[in-house]
Amino acid sequence: MTEPPQPPNQPPNPSGYGHLPGPPQQGYGYPAQGENPYAQQAPYAQQPPTVQQQPPGYGYPPPPGMPGMPGMPGVPGAPGGPGVPPKKKRTVLIAASAAAAVLAVSVVGYFAFSGSSDEDPKPPVAQESTDAKPSGSPSVDNGDGNGNGNGTGGDGTDLNSGRKQGEDKVLWFKTAKVDGPGMGVESAAQWVVGDTVVKSVWKSLNGYAVTDGKEKWTLSFPAEICSLTHQMTADGKTVVLFKNGESDQADCNQLRMVDLKTGKEGWTKEVPKENSFDLFSGAHLSLTGDSVSVNRITRASVFRVSTGDKLFASPAEGCMIGAYVGGNGKMISVGTCTDADRTVEVKDADPVTGKSTWSFRLPKGFNVTNVYSVDPIVLDLGNEEKKRSIVVLGPDGKQRSTISGEGSFATCLNSFSRSLQNCTPGLADSGTLYLPTSPEAGTGNEIVAFDLASGKVRWRTPAGDKRTLVPVEVANGQLIAYRTAEYDAGGEVLSIPAGGGTPTALLRHPSGPSTSIESGFSTPNADYVDGRFFLSVTRLQAKATDEKLLMVFGK
Repeated sequence: MTEPPQPPNQPPNPSGYGHLPGPPQQGYGYPAQGENPYAQQAPYAQQPPTVQQQPPGYGYPPPPGMPGMPGMPGVPGAPGGPGVPPKKKRTVLIAASAAAAVLAVSVVGYFAFSGSSDEDPKPPVAQESTDAKPSGSPSVDNGDGNGNGNGTGGDGTDLNSGRKQGEDKVLWFKTAKVDGPGMGVESAAQWVVGDTVVKSVWKSLNGYAVTDGKEKWTLSFPAEICSLTHQMTADGKTVVLFKNGESDQADCNQLRMVDLKTGKEGWTKEVPKENSFDLFSGAHLSLTGDSVSVNRITRASVFRVSTGDKLFASPAEGCMIGAYVGGNGKMISVGTCTDADRTVEVKDADPVTGKSTWSFRLPKGFNVTNVYSVDPIVLDLGNEEKKRSIVVLGPDGKQRSTISGEGSFATCLNSFSRSLQNCTPGLADSGTLYLPTSPEAGTGNEIVAFDLASGKVRWRTPAGDKRTLVPVEVANGQLIAYRTAEYDAGGEVLSIPAGGGTPTALLRHPSGPSTSIESGFSTPNADYVDGRFFLSVTRLQAKATDEKLLMVFGK
């Protein structure tokens, strides 16, 4: 496939998966200059029936008295970022919010590429891990029933009883029972910080010891948590957005800082409206450094994490910024302009002042559907005609490359979420974008590495069996990936050199009773930290019986 033409770049601006089948999607690529952008669409690979697909939703319904805004961005999922000091992006895939009044209208499809790599890595082989031994001491057992420290299920079953030679262990397993609304509740976030793993459950955050799962602390909120970010500051602080009441009409506008190490709450404040059309439905957070943005339908506000002070907000004039997206200490803005075409503009933004030095206009009708990275800038774009393109921008805002290669890869769009991070299970580091191909029945999938400078395929790794392979994080020159469990096989944690090569099995999860639990985690959170693999749900059914919440594997 010929690399799509580049869209025009603007001069510097000194001012600063589911069960619903659907129609096949279209191929990625920009329209050529002067060409009808809705013509000559290349077909998508047919989407497997296990991946949710619904009619596309681009932009939000306009507030009263305002025209439609087809350029407004939005994707489902809890936000995350690839940066340091904020927590590296380790989420496999986060399910969209299912609040009754704010149902996400999303598309999860696949785009097809052409191209190939020169050499494929060999299938994974078991090797001795070079990771440091897990740290931390077991908690004191107070006999409170929490923890399952011996790797037992809720009914006392030994989850390691079927373990084979060479397989590792379930260290502990946590269940939860929530008396919530019939449609279920969100349990969207997971953080691992020091000797604590923190899990969100509806109206609370719960901290557990990484060694044995004993509860260390619980922090309750007065109303439903409506947005979280997987990002955090270098000292383990994050910000939570929750509702200002229990009614269906309650706004998602209460902001609170939390110390994830201790469970102590810091400042709390209400996010002020920026104008009369400022709606808080679908509000989402993004954090970088000491700045956190509250992104919503028509406006976005940025606050200092340490103090809660407001730093800046979307400007009253110019393109309507609905999202500030952060990571790796950097920030960009995404806004819809008021020209006749409602074009979308991406700009750099200082995380403290909001000032910009460049702007990048997307072609007519195109939206930002996902941000894989802010530093470097890697954007997933799409339009209502189902064309897609992944573009890489340089630090000056000029287009550097367009991603092109063989395979079909997940993408998504959404109407009611301001998050532009973690929609698809892709990761980027300074020079490479890692994308998983769509899983095919009985054959598994691949992870494909694309060079950001050229947009071409660097290498691809076969999954080796029917299990699905998903990127988890990039750290210390290695890509960490999770090979999901099947009913007859436990999952694996793999390490793949960033430059390509033979994967190393860091953990081989046990066979036996645990596989039925592990394979039942749908669109989970996943973290590999200090030799332990943390896997948790993103939604609970809120029924009367215990449900799986968090499962931890290790040596």
